[in-house]
Amino acid sequence: MTNSIINLEHITHKFNHSIALSDVSLEVKQGEFWALIGPNGSGKSTLLKIILGLLKPSQGTIELFGGPIDSFNQQQRIGYVSQKSNAFTTKFPATVLEVVKSGLTSKKGLFKRFNKEDEQRAIDALHVVKMADRKDESIGDLSGGQQQRVFIARALVSHPDLLIMDEPTVGIDRQNVESFYSMLSELNREYGIAILLVTHEIDVVTKLATHIACLNRSIHFHGVHADYEKMSETELSGWYGHPIRRLHQKETEPVR
Repeated sequence: MTNSIINLEHITHKFNHSIALSDVSLEVKQGEFWALIGPNGSGKSTLLKIILGLLKPSQGTIELFGGPIDSFNQQQRIGYVSQKSNAFTTKFPATVLEVVKSGLTSKKGLFKRFNKEDEQRAIDALHVVKMADRKDESIGDLSGGQQQRVFIARALVSHPDLLIMDEPTVGIDRQNVESFYSMLSELNREYGIAILLVTHEIDVVTKLATHIACLNRSIHFHGVHADYEKMSETELSGWYGHPIRRLHQKETEPVR
């Protein structure tokens, strides 16, 4: 049985005559934590849409869990947290628990009622992200970081094997970013959930991810964390197209 979760082979995608992705190959296996980094306009969000089946590439092949994407019908195995999922007004009419239970809709059906088992699964997911004590509060009353934890719980409630996130720290206070990524690292280690994360928080997340991929229309580097750490600032700057400076540990410590 294969342990490959995502397998991209020679993916190229064009918008009109503009090339968004060029010959991208990448494999994500069970239990890996991948950080996908790159400058604005490098094709990161486009690549996620292709993996999620929202876009069909101009060229190349995609396999999910060992089979072609066209025949993939186990969407509950993939949890997705989009960029700015936490964009709620203070008057949004749903509790934390209701938001998390809504993650079971695709599995149960749109008009099926939730039962006690569903509620317990939602509470269990909230325990994982340390938000169970806020289950009866309005989602709109939470901070940006707390809302994002709730949306991760919503993605986890169907017990996925893969969690995909697009810039999940948008709207989170800077001092809380490192603790947020530490929580993701714990999810990966303790529960064996594979993670594919698009981020601009390079120096924080690359210290926690097991694998790094640098994308700027094509893949310039992909491999384990230790090999990424050997790359020079000059090489990183060449991939990004602008100067990149690695921060020292003291500079990346959270504000107390």
